[in-house]
Amino acid sequence: MGSVEKETDEPLTPAGRLFLRPEMNQVIHCAIGLKNPIDPVSIKTEVLNSLMLKHPRFSSLMIRDSNGREHWRRTHINLDDHVIILHNPIKEGDLLDDKDHESAVNHFLADMSTSSGLSYDKPLWEIHLLLAHNCLVFRVHHALGDGVSLMSMFLACCRRIDGEEALPRIPSFENKKSNISSSGCDGSWWKLYSYYLSVLWGFVKMGLFSLLFVVEFVLRALWVRDRETVISGGEGVELWPRKLATARFSIQDMKVVKKAVPNATINDVLFGVISSGLSRYLDHRGSNALQQGLRLTGVAMVNLRGQAGLQDLSTLMKDNSVSPWGNKFGMILLPVYYHTSGADPDPLQYVKRAKVTIDRKKHSVESHFSYKIGYLVMTYLGSMVAGLLNYRIVCNTSFTISNVVGPQEEIAVGDNPVTYMRVNSSSLPHALTMHMLSYVGRADMQILVAKDIIPDPEFLAKCFEEALLEMKEAAAASNKS
Repeated sequence: MGSVEKETDEPLTPAGRLFLRPEMNQVIHCAIGLKNPIDPVSIKTEVLNSLMLKHPRFSSLMIRDSNGREHWRRTHINLDDHVIILHNPIKEGDLLDDKDHESAVNHFLADMSTSSGLSYDKPLWEIHLLLAHNCLVFRVHHALGDGVSLMSMFLACCRRIDGEEALPRIPSFENKKSNISSSGCDGSWWKLYSYYLSVLWGFVKMGLFSLLFVVEFVLRALWVRDRETVISGGEGVELWPRKLATARFSIQDMKVVKKAVPNATINDVLFGVISSGLSRYLDHRGSNALQQGLRLTGVAMVNLRGQAGLQDLSTLMKDNSVSPWGNKFGMILLPVYYHTSGADPDPLQYVKRAKVTIDRKKHSVESHFSYKIGYLVMTYLGSMVAGLLNYRIVCNTSFTISNVVGPQEEIAVGDNPVTYMRVNSSSLPHALTMHMLSYVGRADMQILVAKDIIPDPEFLAKCFEEALLEMKEAAAASNKS
């Protein structure tokens, strides 16, 4: 560790403190495949010259004061403490094709997910270079930031392959706002009346759905839990050994399905795929006793920034930004429902049900409530109580799901093109966690499981892939009819 600078220590945010709790200690793992053999010297040079080392979170120690409160303290970086080089293959045997490399990298990431985490005697990040697999694994503690913050930082450290000095473009998302046009004012009284009536009904729906979902959220933190199935986790499961598999999706296939369901989004399609895939898997595991429509509750994360999607790094770092750096997300409970094979002749029904559920969530303040209540509990009751409440919510639900939008164009680390990007995190009491990240027209979902509960994550990944393909065929057939 380098010498410590004499600067004013900065206290951690409540969300950052929560991720340092032993029961919620979360490290994000981002695996980045590279086209050409990795040159460690080149990677170190890129890191030294990157914006990352200029960012205060990546150049600060996490320390605790005499009262046990966590703070960031600036320090000098010794890069050799952070860049870890692995020369040999992760697993014994021949590396014949991409499948062998993928299996080896996933084995490494699964082991990392239950490891002791990151050392507090240096800033909370590491880069592992898996030379035999042309893969770079970036490990960063969740206390430093959420997926949006960290992906925006990564993109600022890369360049597009179509221009030597060009930074990757940030995908733009328009925030749709309801408004009444000037022509509406010049139209009939009935149009104006209808508009204000719809606004009023929107507020009523928001109030009703918010009340319903907030009460459920509180009950989940106390005692209400999902019925036990073959994918259920629970207290202590975060310590069980893990396996990791990858499900691959085409963004174009998801867009085809999205167009077949009016006003649907990619997230609607994703949760429809999750619902269908889990139903397939439960059938495979012989769940004949399960009731049709059985609810399996997932925990999903929602970006609460003023601007949707990825952010420009300069925007994240501005004072009083509407899109600040850090952990700015809320938690929602997102149910999917079990249906036996053949119960739904139309695969698109899974997407339609998912859309209804997600639309109701959008009309509520559940995500803002979870963020605010977490902030208040951390502030006034301390991290122990907040950590316990979050832990109980995870124990009482069935899975975790997240979806981060990645680069839409090919990028390079230095002059080495990136072939894939995948992300997962440390293990949780859930026996099943799923993290999807898109890159250049495809989306890879990392499926991390407790292998003593779900021994065949590769088959589960296949269930998800086949669910999307079946929906795509149904969407194509509906377009022809």
